[in-house]
Amino acid sequence: MAFFTKLKDRLFKSSSKIDEGLEAIVSDGGETEAEAAPVDAVMDQPGAASDVMPDGQDDSGPMLAAEQEEETPEPAPMPEPTPEPTPEPVTIPESTPQPAPAVPSEPADPEPTPEPEQVPPAVDPVPAPAPDEVPPAVDLRQAMTPVAPALDETEAAPAKPGLLGRLMGRSAAQPVVRRALDDEMLEQLEELLISADMGVDTALRVTANMAEGRFGKKLSVAEIKQLLASEVSRIMEPVARPLPIYSKTPQVVLVVGVNGSGKTTTIGKLASQFRAAGKKVVIAAGDTFRAAAVEQLQVWGERAGVPVLTAAQGSDPASLAFDAMGRAQEEGADLLLIDTAGRLQNRGDLMEELAKIVRVIRKKDETAPHNTLLVLDATTGQNALNQVKVFQEISDVSGLVMTKLDGTAKGGVLVALADRFGLPIHAVGVGEQIDDLSPFDPDEFAAALVGTDA
Repeated sequence: MAFFTKLKDRLFKSSSKIDEGLEAIVSDGGETEAEAAPVDAVMDQPGAASDVMPDGQDDSGPMLAAEQEEETPEPAPMPEPTPEPTPEPVTIPESTPQPAPAVPSEPADPEPTPEPEQVPPAVDPVPAPAPDEVPPAVDLRQAMTPVAPALDETEAAPAKPGLLGRLMGRSAAQPVVRRALDDEMLEQLEELLISADMGVDTALRVTANMAEGRFGKKLSVAEIKQLLASEVSRIMEPVARPLPIYSKTPQVVLVVGVNGSGKTTTIGKLASQFRAAGKKVVIAAGDTFRAAAVEQLQVWGERAGVPVLTAAQGSDPASLAFDAMGRAQEEGADLLLIDTAGRLQNRGDLMEELAKIVRVIRKKDETAPHNTLLVLDATTGQNALNQVKVFQEISDVSGLVMTKLDGTAKGGVLVALADRFGLPIHAVGVGEQIDDLSPFDPDEFAAALVGTDA
């Protein structure tokens, strides 16, 4: 998952392009649907109403009623009558001079209402046994009880936060925009995938599979992303295979590609990973034409702890490959990684030179090279399809490595390659660090491409 996080973060150009395109497609002709189902389930309480204002009123009403009902048991509790011994001490006569001004104040209230004598009997148990100091203290506590009572919290907390939480959930739930999947929407999806360099044929096939059984149904952006990720993963699943390791040694891995595709850095990363897996690796610097190519490969060899065989600049790369084969056999190496000079697929003379390297290697081993890796630059887009076609005819490409996925919005070209050629994709690169090359995982790649979680 660590590499997936890196892959997802660095594929933001492709994923953001697809994300923005899907948002525009769905919002164009889509309808906003509110998530009201859970709220309807919540409003089954007797005092609840459909409008927001009545909800607030009903919410406060029952709460106050519950508090008043619970206040009555609080004056009723008998722990205060138990302190009847308190009237026996002299505390009563001491408080009698004080109640004299307080008592007339209390009867002054009943005098304007002499008839409601029932009220004093209800209050009699509180003022009669306790002095004036006690009733105000009790009244303050009773006034505080509806604010934060111990018993009320247990009953009111689940009701009030539960109702408010659900109402807040309703307000927090963003409206979902959905659009019916029709012919116009399919055409827009096809154009979006083509703009991401997925290719016309692959885009048509993907959208057709997405529409199967769902035509006419309303879909949101998140649902379309899941469908798209599933289709991409389905296409990439058959080609996601690691580089095979054979028992015969040395296993010759010829690395080819156009100029600047990342062959040298890919060889260094592969050598580091194979050495970490316990394999003895030898590198042959076959790019004898590009300035500083040998020095660059030597730096990577030092990082990986792997020896690098070199030749004079401008010498025949086929001769170096032949000598490297003999050296690897003598040292008992498990793997021989041969770098080659970058060459464009439209240069016939350079492609013929590559074919010569293959012929010379086979003089040492008829089955060599056992693997021919074509390193592709993701930033080239649809041009990568032409590169695979030409290199496959010249050097019999056995697998692909896609580099620089972090610097392009054309990550969909890898889907087109898998759909058209079906060649194994061994690894993908998303940076210049030695650990920025990882085995290809179709599910992680599909999720990172469309911007969802794996």
